[in-house]
Amino acid sequence: MDKIQETVSKIGSLDLDRMQKAQAKLDNLTKPHGSLGRLEELAKQIVGITGDINSKLNKKTIIVMASDHGVVDEGVSAYPKDVTAQMVYNFLSGGAGINVLAKHIGAEVKVVDVGVASDLGEHPFLVSKKVDFGTKNMAKGPAMTKKQALKSIQAGIEVVEDVIRDGCDIVGTGDMGIGNTTASSAIASVICQADINLVTGHGTGIDESGLEHKINVIKEAIALNKPDSSDALDVLAKVGGFEIGGIAGVILGASANRIPVVIDGFISGAGALLAASIAPKSKDFMIASHCSVEKGHRIVLEKLGLKPLFDFNMRLGEGTGAALGMDIAEASVKILNEMATFEEAGVSEKK
Repeated sequence: MDKIQETVSKIGSLDLDRMQKAQAKLDNLTKPHGSLGRLEELAKQIVGITGDINSKLNKKTIIVMASDHGVVDEGVSAYPKDVTAQMVYNFLSGGAGINVLAKHIGAEVKVVDVGVASDLGEHPFLVSKKVDFGTKNMAKGPAMTKKQALKSIQAGIEVVEDVIRDGCDIVGTGDMGIGNTTASSAIASVICQADINLVTGHGTGIDESGLEHKINVIKEAIALNKPDSSDALDVLAKVGGFEIGGIAGVILGASANRIPVVIDGFISGAGALLAASIAPKSKDFMIASHCSVEKGHRIVLEKLGLKPLFDFNMRLGEGTGAALGMDIAEASVKILNEMATFEEAGVSEKK
């Protein structure tokens, strides 16, 4: 807990003075005021985060947290639990969607085993932070102990601190874990105080009867465990997942170090809810990449007060949306840094 408290205590506010200077510079570039819309807003936010009007996002890292979920035993997913480990190996061999998009934007993929239900062995591209071999079945009792919840958050903080020490300028969050939309829906329902039916979707592709069953399992888990909506740690321990706690830790660690953090879809959104509950100021350091097809994601973003950069009907996870969002973020600061002013270009300004 000391590590988490120390991290939270370091989270400051956006640098409003630098943001004003960034706005003045944006207004003096060779374009009508505000004509690049969200790109301008994003560039200004990044300046506020970093405190540097000449921010450069040269080194990009996507952290993919992987873990299994005991609630899969209830038949809430279209895929078996084994797929989590199989997909981790796919990430490590470079064959997944996140690998393709990360390569496209020039980002590194950091895969973290925070709770996969098998021994993955050693691999040069795998970071082992295993809390346990998957969570317990939250439909039968708490998903994890409070000690494990703390450990998962701390794992995320440690991983992001490591990549920042290696020179990372911007970080993206990703996930892998069969059953994690069930845990994310439970977290969203509790923290957003939203009807379970409104935050629960088809996940990996279950049919309508499967969706009804999934909703009932979440209702049972919440009724049984009674998570406290005002206590993020309690929510995580009772109905969460190790990778979701890890994502919350990544967000907290990035925020404490004034590094922009681009959050992916619904699972990352659940982690962001936890992070914002623990440290409300962390919301200022988050950039929402996209709005997932998972219907609860929109409610999560509204709760966080975040506006997604795009909506491509995506629901893969892995950090794929974050990768595209990081590319947009880099474009925004290049506009600020590389576009000529009216004076530099010898162009007459608006009268």
